[in-house]
Amino acid sequence: MTAKITEQQVRESLSAIDIDGKQQDLIASGLVSGVVVKDGHVSISMQVDPHNPDAIEPIKRTAEEVIRALPGVLSATAMLTAHRDAPAKAEKPAPESRLHQPAKHLIAVASGKGGVGKSTTAINLAVALQKLGQNVAILDADIYGPSLPKLLGTNARPTSANNKIVPIEAHGLTAMSIGFMMEEDAPTIWRGPMVMSALEQMLRDVEWGAPDILIIDMPPGTGDAQLTLAQRTTLAGAVIVSTPQDLALIDARKGLNMFHKVNVPVLGIVENMSYFICPNCQTQHDIFSRGGAEAEAKRLNVPFLGAIPLEMEIRAGSDKGEPITISNPDSPHGKTYFAVAEKLLAGLD
Repeated sequence: MTAKITEQQVRESLSAIDIDGKQQDLIASGLVSGVVVKDGHVSISMQVDPHNPDAIEPIKRTAEEVIRALPGVLSATAMLTAHRDAPAKAEKPAPESRLHQPAKHLIAVASGKGGVGKSTTAINLAVALQKLGQNVAILDADIYGPSLPKLLGTNARPTSANNKIVPIEAHGLTAMSIGFMMEEDAPTIWRGPMVMSALEQMLRDVEWGAPDILIIDMPPGTGDAQLTLAQRTTLAGAVIVSTPQDLALIDARKGLNMFHKVNVPVLGIVENMSYFICPNCQTQHDIFSRGGAEAEAKRLNVPFLGAIPLEMEIRAGSDKGEPITISNPDSPHGKTYFAVAEKLLAGLD
C-alpha cells in the first residue's frame, strides 16, 4: 500500500533546503506561503520578488525535486506568487511587459455579478467551439471560486515537465484551474497581488500547446483579474453573460463598460436563464423577465449572441461534470449553445 504523504512531511522536507545568503531554511525564510496535499499530489505557493523573479527558479526546482522524492508523492508543483508595490499612477504597460500569447484568440467570458451562469456558459461554449473544429483550451481565472473541476467532472492534478505545468485534458479540452491544485472546500485566502501572480503564472507557465482559442472563465465583477488580463494579454474580445432582469443588467453594463475603457472589444451578450418551458404543459414562463439583455445589446450596439433557457438538464449536466454540449448536443438546449458558438466564430472572423 502506498504511503500517504502529509503536509507536515512536506514542510519538514522543505525545511532541509538552505537559502543561499541567508541563515535560514526555506520554511523559516517565509518564502513558502502555502502547502496543499491532495491524493498524493502536492502543490506549494512560494513568494517571489517581483523585481527579481528569476532568482527563485533554482529554489523552486530544488523544492519540487525534494518533494517528489518523498514516499507517496505522485507529483509536485510550485506556484510562484508576488506582492507588488502599487504604481504611482495607472499607466499602460510597455509592450515588453505583456505575457506570451498562449492562443491565437483569447476570449474572456465575463459577467458583472455572480450567479448568472457565466461558468456554465463558458464551458458549453468551449465544448461547442471544439466540436465546430477549433482547437480549444479553457482557463478558470476565478481564483477565489474555481468551478472548472466540477464542470469537467475531474479532480485530476496537473503535473510538471520541463519547468512547465502540464494541464488537464477533459472532453477534448485542455484545461487549467487553481481548483485542480487545491481541496474542493479549501478557501483561497490571498491578497490581490497574489491572485494576479497566480493568474499570470497559469497563462505563462502552463504548457498550453497551440490552441486556436483560449476561453477564459472570468471571476464576476471588474477587479484585479480583469485588469491583469486586459493589460498583460491581447484579448480578442469579451462575451458578457447576464440574466434578463434589470438588477443583473446594471452590473452587466458595468462589466461591458469596463472592457470598453481598457480597449477590449465586446464580442456580444448572452442572455442566460432567459425563459423556462414547463415540461408538462410546454408553456413558456419568463421567470426573470425576458429580452432585457437583447434590448441592452441593441442599445449599446453590440452583438446579441443568443438566449439560453432556464433548463434543468443544463443544470444537472453541469453538476455531473457533463456539459449539455457533451451529454446531449442534439437537444434543443444543446443546439442553442452551438448557435451562440457559431455567431461568436463569425464575430472573430
